Amino acid sequence: MTSQDLYDFAPLARVLLTGAIIALGPIVWIWWRHRGATPLKRLQVLAVLTLFLSFDLVMFGAFTRLTDSGLGCPDWPGCYGNASPIGAHAEISAAQAAMPTGPVTHGKAWVEMIHRYLATAVGGLIIVLTASAWLQRKRGGSQPISPWWPTATLVWVLIQGAFGALTVTMKLFPAIVTLHLLGGTVLLMLLTVQATRHTQFADNLGLVPVPRLLRGLVAVTALLVFAQVTLGGWVSTNYAVLACTSFPMCNGAWWPAMNFDGFQIWRPLGFLADGSHISYEALVAIHYMHRLFAYLVIAALLWLGWMLRTVPLLRQQRRWLIGLTLLQFATGLSNVVLDWPMLAAVLHTGGAAAIMVVLTWIWCTAGAEPARSAAS
Repeated sequence: MTSQDLYDFAPLARVLLTGAIIALGPIVWIWWRHRGATPLKRLQVLAVLTLFLSFDLVMFGAFTRLTDSGLGCPDWPGCYGNASPIGAHAEISAAQAAMPTGPVTHGKAWVEMIHRYLATAVGGLIIVLTASAWLQRKRGGSQPISPWWPTATLVWVLIQGAFGALTVTMKLFPAIVTLHLLGGTVLLMLLTVQATRHTQFADNLGLVPVPRLLRGLVAVTALLVFAQVTLGGWVSTNYAVLACTSFPMCNGAWWPAMNFDGFQIWRPLGFLADGSHISYEALVAIHYMHRLFAYLVIAALLWLGWMLRTVPLLRQQRRWLIGLTLLQFATGLSNVVLDWPMLAAVLHTGGAAAIMVVLTWIWCTAGAEPARSAAS
């Protein structure tokens, strides 16, 4: 493999231009499709579409990781100093000839660069969303949400970009890759808040009265799911999915041999902090802790779904929540018993992200139930 600087900002302008061209498509579509609508209506459509495309980006990021394409271009932001794998054809061919099944191949390079192009396009949409929100405020019109929300989202997506760069330059460092995954989840939650508020305002929908205890259950469940996403990211980034090959037991035992050194946070991929190779028992511990915590999270989600039956106006969210929970269980089980099929693995990541979106949607839709008077 030829030597290549980890950071090469020469192709940055061309990568940004490519992302801007991709982002221009949705923006033109919104302008044309809703050319007679109010600025707030167009802002609502932009917020919803940006959320949808960001979810697609998270799914494609999972595909990038699961196909081992994260180092398809071993430098950043371009590919061997070029804006696309086309210009890096000779370097990629040499790396592929040296290691035909290695991290750098023509296919993996394209997967990695498409992921970067899509991420840049989403960043462009968030810039437009932020600028439009501040312009609406300058006009003095009513707003369903403060423009500081899209501003915070823009700052967050820039941080995500930095973690994306570190994912490549630090050679898939597990802590960095996991933080990148969690950052994508937080990005979806931020965009869900904005999309929900804009839709409530555009459709003249008020908050749904929900008992205080039920709102608290939503918050606790969201925290549990976020913790499980963290554990799942740690499983994926350490490639511990197949450490347990049976269900419900792990390798024929209810409590298999485990080494919790695998939860050392700051260490390279495949190694422990002292430089020794990570053991199989450590990978088992990573996998099995995720599985055990999943039982608690699934119970909490199903219990929340059961409790939401008392709020008819949240029927749609309740159905999504229960359906996604069952899908998440099915895809998680498929990863173990079917030897980690690609479709199930990608859907498992997408299902976790979708559950966080739905929980955020419920939280934004639910309002405090009015206190009952003494007479009533």
